[in-house]
Amino acid sequence: MSTNQDSPLAPLPIADPEASRRVPITREDLVVVSDPASQQSEQFRALRNSIAALNPDGAPRTLVLTSALRGEGKTTAALNLAFALSERPGAKVLVIDANLHAPAIEEHLGVARAQGLCELLGGRLSPDQAIRPTTLSGLSFIGAGAKPPKPSEVLASDRMRTLLRTLKQRFNYVLLDTPEVTTTSDASLLAGMADGVVLVVRMGRTPKSYVDQACRTLESMGANLLGTLLTGADLPNTAGRR
Repeated sequence: MSTNQDSPLAPLPIADPEASRRVPITREDLVVVSDPASQQSEQFRALRNSIAALNPDGAPRTLVLTSALRGEGKTTAALNLAFALSERPGAKVLVIDANLHAPAIEEHLGVARAQGLCELLGGRLSPDQAIRPTTLSGLSFIGAGAKPPKPSEVLASDRMRTLLRTLKQRFNYVLLDTPEVTTTSDASLLAGMADGVVLVVRMGRTPKSYVDQACRTLESMGANLLGTLLTGADLPNTAGRR
């Protein structure tokens, strides 16, 4: 017999803020941590440097990572970019799982699901309760929390805009991992609130027509499209070679 604790309908717990700090990051595709000297890791650092160059005054920035289609590696890209950003001296970086349809940040980090963005926007959780540290200095995250009946309405709320402004007072960079552009309106709504958008494209998989459609949709919402991040490329590992 299953208990309420085991039931998928049971409410998510409030996270122990120190529990996630003790969980090592072990996924191989999180290359900036698992293989920091690799060519892939250097590509994420190059993207980090490009983003920093677009922000010469060093003001806090919010960035949306999205894609045209599902399965292009948004979550992996968001975390690797966050890791690279957190390597900068004194940097404080926050990753928010804003994919309320199919959250994945906690799974990728190997931590337990807990209350997060949904409860925070609903006024049932404070920012200090929602923000969870990682094993990496300067890097924290907010999980998605429980799925609301209408995710787009939650994300389009004034509470979301206010939250982003508040978080920019505490972090240098706030990265939002969002759903794909072509199947939900969530990414487009958040893109209009953020300072910049990075479109994740999987090499050899994403038709150009869908990429073009995603770009048009984002720009129609007033998004500042910074560029694309190519995943799935077979790069030679030349890092460290002379």
